[in-house]
Amino acid sequence: MIGFQNSFDSFKRILQINAALLLFGLLSNVDAEQTGKIIKVLPHWLDLQSRHTLSPSLLERDAYQARLRANRSLCSGIRFDVKWSKNSVNKVKLQIELRVTGEAKPIQLVESIQPSQQRGWSSVIMDGNEFKAMGKIIAWRVQLLDGDTVLAEQRSFLWAERKPVSTAKQPATD
Repeated sequence: MIGFQNSFDSFKRILQINAALLLFGLLSNVDAEQTGKIIKVLPHWLDLQSRHTLSPSLLERDAYQARLRANRSLCSGIRFDVKWSKNSVNKVKLQIELRVTGEAKPIQLVESIQPSQQRGWSSVIMDGNEFKAMGKIIAWRVQLLDGDTVLAEQRSFLWAERKPVSTAKQPATD
């Protein structure tokens, strides 16, 4: 009877392992169907020497970024570091849109990605006169594009799709 119980326990263990492998296989298959992914977006203010930090410490970087954000006269530009991946062999591009004060339309920055690259980090920089003329950044959106097709997107929490003025509700008249 003890031998039968050990065999039954082994059989249950094998079934559990097979179920786990099947689940992991299905999950990896879903991921393989995704054509692109934006994993992380890091907006970094750049100082007058084009540095985003003074030391390798993350705490120091965050403190320095807060200082640069608070005082635009210390800044020479902004750099968006984007970690992405794609399953396409086509040439894709990163498009960053910035909503800023004083501009009705978003400012667009575009960076092409080599077709041979499947994943990595890309940097998109805005500096010089364009940066100096830009107002305060309100929100941003990063898209991974294959032509006009959006493969992946990530937004800041303040980014919202704007509705046309004609569809906005009119206040009730009293």
